[in-house]
Amino acid sequence: MPNNESKPEPKRSANPEAKREKPEKSSSTLARALEPRVWIYFLFLLIFSGVTALFRPYVGMAEAAATLLLFCVHKLSSRSRQQAVEHYIASTGEELGAAGNDVMLNAPFPMVIFRPDTDEIIWSNELFLRITGEREHLFDTKITSAVPGFDTRWLMEGKTECPSTVMIDDRKFTVFGHMARTKSGRSSASIIATTYWLDVTDDLALKDLYYGSRPVVAILTIDNYDDLCRGLNDNARSALRSAIDEQIELWTKPTNGLVLRYDRDRYLFVFEEQYLNALQEAKFALLDAVRKINSTNGLSASMSIGIGMDTNFAELLQFASLATEMALSRGGDQAVIKNRFNFEFYGGRAKETERRTKVKSRVMANALGGLISSASTVYTMGHKFTDLDSIGACAGIVAAARKNGVRARIVIESGNNPSTIMVNRLRQLPEYKDVFITADTAMLEADNHSLLVVVDTNRPDQVVAEQLLLSCNKVAVIDHHQRSAKYIENAALNYHEPYASSASELVTELLQYLLDSTDLLRGEAEALLAGIVLDTKSFTLRTGGRTFEAAAFLRRCGADTVEVKRLFQNNLSDTIAKFDIISNAHTYKNGVVIAAVNHTVGRVTAAQAADELLNVAGTAASFVLFPDDESRVYISGRSIGDVNVQVILETLGGGGNAAAAAAQIPGADVDKVLQQLLRAIDEYFKDEE
Repeated sequence: MPNNESKPEPKRSANPEAKREKPEKSSSTLARALEPRVWIYFLFLLIFSGVTALFRPYVGMAEAAATLLLFCVHKLSSRSRQQAVEHYIASTGEELGAAGNDVMLNAPFPMVIFRPDTDEIIWSNELFLRITGEREHLFDTKITSAVPGFDTRWLMEGKTECPSTVMIDDRKFTVFGHMARTKSGRSSASIIATTYWLDVTDDLALKDLYYGSRPVVAILTIDNYDDLCRGLNDNARSALRSAIDEQIELWTKPTNGLVLRYDRDRYLFVFEEQYLNALQEAKFALLDAVRKINSTNGLSASMSIGIGMDTNFAELLQFASLATEMALSRGGDQAVIKNRFNFEFYGGRAKETERRTKVKSRVMANALGGLISSASTVYTMGHKFTDLDSIGACAGIVAAARKNGVRARIVIESGNNPSTIMVNRLRQLPEYKDVFITADTAMLEADNHSLLVVVDTNRPDQVVAEQLLLSCNKVAVIDHHQRSAKYIENAALNYHEPYASSASELVTELLQYLLDSTDLLRGEAEALLAGIVLDTKSFTLRTGGRTFEAAAFLRRCGADTVEVKRLFQNNLSDTIAKFDIISNAHTYKNGVVIAAVNHTVGRVTAAQAADELLNVAGTAASFVLFPDDESRVYISGRSIGDVNVQVILETLGGGGNAAAAAAQIPGADVDKVLQQLLRAIDEYFKDEE
């Protein structure tokens, strides 16, 4: 094989004269193309001369002679100009060819020319031989052999830069290139690719150093500090804090960061971004370490971590505060990372404990009463596919507005949904004659002084009328679901309690401070009680002392438990469909039962089937999958508390709370979604272990 330092000899044509004739022919063609078509003018001059000769022969002959003389002069000057153009083109072509060869041989960066269809190398310069470790030209060698793993599809797609860096030994290269068509003699056209290899190893190392040295701010919060220290003397309280401080110090020491306790239950942690990946891979082991610390009163410690990153110093602390608030609103015992685009969640698998106080309920009731009294109209709505909990909470808001003498409207969606029976019952009441309206009507009626109260959801994309949410200046949110990454922001009032059983329970607590028991209609009391019964599965799941207090208040307001029970009765066909789903169930692992059906069923029926599966001995969680008529697959998840179904379904785009969650996946079939669910369950238990 020839040495790379010697210039490759160009291929010679079978007819050497053709080589010389081709440039001359092309230059002549170019010269003629640049020459203006003046012969037309001479033709017209001769015609005028002929016409003139008919009347004045001597004048016509003189004009013809002058025209011929000018034509001769023009031809001589044109020939001279054509020869100059041909000489310029020939000399320039030789210079460009020499310059092109010199650029290819002496380019300051590696170059290689190959055929993208066969990956066969045509030519390479010395620098490319050096980076590939070759000592001779790579003729008759494929580019994939010289650079293993190099993908040339980006060239075929018309791109001029390789989408990823290419590794050669321990160096990283950014590859640029383009393709060109060539034609030799009478052979068919072929495609060759010219690539240029830029060594970016040092640049990427500097980039990693920059990003790795950026500051990250974290706020560490002891979730249940008051409960841990309740009843402890100073020595026990000091020992508890020391144990927690020791775990924090062990966890933060490898990062060489700065840790400062600025409140009795809060710590500020500042470190470099290069250490964040290790903390993420370890799933923030501090959460498990702190959970092993027990107070003398028998409680386990719980910690939440809020991290702000990917921004300037002015916003880092703000992002960390938002992440901490998000972690606490989702039940605590988890880490949340907030960057400029979204939230990331880690942990959140511990059982939730009720940490609400009546003080907060009273403060929220006063704030809500003030918003209602100053509003021109109160609009309230829940989530799409409204259920009994949503409509019950809406009815409670209507009662509060009626007490304040403010007109109230409930925005509902058209068609049947789980709340249709309750809506029809409320419509029969004189006070609800014009209460239920559609989203379009609400958009026409609302003004600058309207108040919108959103219940039973905190996600803007899940409300009945998202446009109404965007249009109202004053918005109040009352919800018990764990906060999602996309939540309603800038609300005038945000009463968010993930420890409550239902939105109806939260509204009932507020009503105890806003009106008397005689101000609440019997139908409204039954609607609120039905919402509590629905979300607690008849007071068996997610119930606390406050849940029974709210139910007792509604019972005093005249709620009839028998009438509420009738709301949950199913017809025979739905009952058969429910048990058909249950017959398809099987146990997957760790007490998780899954039922998948390939035919459409009612969402309420599927949810009831998931609830029914929890009654099977040994079942910790249940999932029901079914398709609908719009190429979507629904998943309904339920748990008795040992498994957090919300964490599992969040990976599939769903949400809810630890005991009840749901998801809908568009454009998929049941079998595909089932495999995704199984992977999410495996990942969940892998993290648990």
